[in-house]
Amino acid sequence: MSISATGTTEAPAEQAVRRGRLRLDGVRKVLGGKEVVSAVDLETEPGEFLTLLGPSGCGKTTTLNMVAGHLGTDGGVIEVDGRDITGTPPHRRSMGMVFQSYALFPHMTIAENVAFGLRMRKVGAAERNRQVAEVLELVGLDGMAGRQPRQLSGGQQQRAALARALVIQPDLLLLDEPFSNLDAQLRVRLREEVVSLQRRIGTTTILVTHDQEEALAVSDRIAVMADGVIHQLDRPQEIYLRPATDFVAQFIGEVNALDGLAAEPAAEGFACEVAGAVVAATPAGDPPAKGAAVRVYVRPEVVRVHPAAESAGGLPGTVRETRFLGARIRCVVATPAGEVTAALPFDARVPAEGEEVTCSWRPSDASLAAR
Repeated sequence: MSISATGTTEAPAEQAVRRGRLRLDGVRKVLGGKEVVSAVDLETEPGEFLTLLGPSGCGKTTTLNMVAGHLGTDGGVIEVDGRDITGTPPHRRSMGMVFQSYALFPHMTIAENVAFGLRMRKVGAAERNRQVAEVLELVGLDGMAGRQPRQLSGGQQQRAALARALVIQPDLLLLDEPFSNLDAQLRVRLREEVVSLQRRIGTTTILVTHDQEEALAVSDRIAVMADGVIHQLDRPQEIYLRPATDFVAQFIGEVNALDGLAAEPAAEGFACEVAGAVVAATPAGDPPAKGAAVRVYVRPEVVRVHPAAESAGGLPGTVRETRFLGARIRCVVATPAGEVTAALPFDARVPAEGEEVTCSWRPSDASLAAR
C-alpha cells in the first residue's frame, strides 16, 4: 500500500480495514520499584483515532512507549493484527512515532529527515525520493525538502516529523503530545490538519495528551487513565456526559457532583433524592439498589435555571452570582446540596442575584454512579 498526495491508497479498501488493530492484554510496567502501568487491557479498531488521556504520571506515555517497543513490558501481551509483537524490536514493528520535541536531525535536510526510515529499510533511491515527495506534499511541505529544520517554524517542523512517521506506511501512528510545544492557535490548526489527514489515509492512530479539549476534539474514543489503569474507554460524548468513575467526572471539564440516595426507576433514567429534592439521572453502569448512596454528575451546560414559581420540580436554590462570559453566562446557585453551576446561553434570561430558582436537567444529560 502506498500513500498518494491526495490521501488515497492503492490497496483495496478491504486490505486497509484489516490492518492496524492493536490489542493490549494485561500489559504491566514497573519503574523504580513501582508499578506505573497496571494490567492494561485495550483494543483498537483499524483506522480508529484513539487517545490516551490523563494527568502527568498516569502511565499514558509509558503505555505508548511499550506499544512502540521503546520500553519492554513486565507482563502482558501486545498484538497488532493478531501478531504477538511483545518482544519485537521497535524497527520491526511497522509503527511511526511523532514526538513532542519533533526529534528531527538538525544536520539533515527535511527530505533527508523524512527519508531516514526508508533508508533504514533499504528502499532504493528513486523510490525513496518519490515517496518523500509524495508525503511532503501530503503534509503541506512541498517545496521545503531542501531546507534545514532550523529554517522551519515549529508547526512546519511538526509536519516534517509527521511526514517522517507516515512515509514508512505504518500499521500504527503514535503521537506523543505532538502539539504541546506550539502556541494555542497553531496547536488547534495543526491538530485539525492531523485529524483530517488521518481520516483520509485511514491509519490507526494513538495520541497521548493531557489536554482534555484536544482529546474530545480529535478522538473516536478516549481511554482516561490514572494511576496506571484505564478508568473509562468510550466515545468522547459518553466520557463527557456519562463518566464511569468519580475521577473521570472530576478530571474532564467542569462538573456538578451531587450526593444523594437512589430512589427508584423513573419514566426517564433513575430517580434520586438529593438534599430533600428528587432529581433524575442515567446510571453509568448497573442501576443502583434503592437507598444506595449515589453521586449525580451534571455538566454546567445542561443545567437549566428557572424561576421557582414556574417550576414544578428540580433542585431549589438561590442565585449567588452571575457572570457574563461572552458565549455563555455563568450562573452559580446555592442549593441545599451545595453550589450548582450552570452555563446558560448568552441570550437566556439571566436570573438576578438573590432570586429563588430551581435547577433542573434532562435525565439523559446527567450521570449516576455509586459512591
